[in-house]
Amino acid sequence: MSQAVVTRFAPSPTGFLHIGGARTALFNWLFARRHGGTFLLRIEDTDRARSTPEATQAILDGMAWLGLDHDGDVISQFERAGRHAQVAHQLLAEGKAYKCFATQDDIAAFREAAKAEGRSTLYHSPWRDAAPDTHPDGPFVVRIKAPRDGQTVIRDQVQGDVTIRNDQLDDMVLLRGDGTPVYMLAVVVDDHDMGVTHVIRGDDHLNNAARQMMIYDAMGWDVPVWAHIPLIHGPDGKKLSKRHGALGAQEYQAMGYPAAGMRNYLTRLGWSHGDDEFFNDAQARAWFNLDNIGKSPARFDVKKLENICGQHMAQGDDAALLDEISAYLRAAEQPAITISQGKGLLAALPIVKERAKTFSELLDKAHFILTERPITADEKAQKALNSVSHGMLNQLTSELQSVRWDRDSLEAVLNDFAMSQDTKFGKLAGPLRAALAGRAVTPSVFDMMLVLGREETLARLNDAAI
Repeated sequence: MSQAVVTRFAPSPTGFLHIGGARTALFNWLFARRHGGTFLLRIEDTDRARSTPEATQAILDGMAWLGLDHDGDVISQFERAGRHAQVAHQLLAEGKAYKCFATQDDIAAFREAAKAEGRSTLYHSPWRDAAPDTHPDGPFVVRIKAPRDGQTVIRDQVQGDVTIRNDQLDDMVLLRGDGTPVYMLAVVVDDHDMGVTHVIRGDDHLNNAARQMMIYDAMGWDVPVWAHIPLIHGPDGKKLSKRHGALGAQEYQAMGYPAAGMRNYLTRLGWSHGDDEFFNDAQARAWFNLDNIGKSPARFDVKKLENICGQHMAQGDDAALLDEISAYLRAAEQPAITISQGKGLLAALPIVKERAKTFSELLDKAHFILTERPITADEKAQKALNSVSHGMLNQLTSELQSVRWDRDSLEAVLNDFAMSQDTKFGKLAGPLRAALAGRAVTPSVFDMMLVLGREETLARLNDAAI
């Protein structure tokens, strides 16, 4: 691209970072990063009644979890209200906008009469071409003069060319009666001033593009490249909502999904690179484009998300996973792991991360290294501990005192011991699992023994043999 790419994510701080918003941010981030461009963050906080600092922080935290770093300072739309109003007054001075003194009752009466007569209810203000000396001394809004003839074509990189007849466009309000700018004006002014070259957003904004283009044209500004992406639907094909489960990005963090897996899944949700389902961040940045975004809504599938997350956990760097586990525990408001537990968990990760899909599952599999003596066996594991197994564990402990502590040696000793007891190793595994982990379902007995080490293994076997 000859022009430096600038994208932006512009959420409203009225709640959490919606998973759909997270994907929009991700697409903007990927596109900017692929082209060596700039990714900006603007908080559209003009709705002062609903915008809260807590919601803004939730957006920032959600983006931080997903690893979506933005360039430059966070921009507050509300703080730029003076600039937005300045543009409206410029259009007013140039005759491209006008003062409208119509009241809400006037507008309602117009629409009621138009409906009764079978005409379009699109409001046509009588003040559009009124001479200034006819203006009353009263409150007014500022409206832009929409084109009355011809058509507006939205050249969209995802939806294709979308044509709207100009006689379907109203004279949009730019400034309210109290002089404050409306959202539609603020968005255009901010995008222009920020140098945004590509507006990548949900297709629920598609119709807004035609109205916003009126401002670009009136100001003589370059129109950005539009890319309106389909919304995310639930498994039932309906717009994703609370009934489908979690909606906020941080809810998924608190449920234990790894950020890399979430990025991979959200990237693939509505965009494709051939048949590739699993890919890393570097591949996503190298491959991402606007051409391969689908036109149809994508369906959120938790099983696919879990599958992707499981693959990322299995291939993840152990030290990085340990850091993310600590962040997960904070997000889930669970007790932090101690320094000692962290060292043990780091050693255990290679044997527990392979089949886990979430950090919650991983920690459950790593229970044996996180728990401390004396081990309390759960109900199922307790059934494996009886007088016979106590005797076997007691004998086995002495045989393990001097054996080399590697997998081959441990397998040989345990299998030989099982044969000497005229049983199979499977019968011995139950008591060993109960002694080492206090559970009936655990990682491999040999893996646990290697991670626990000789001293701790023998101490746990001794405890259980009593």
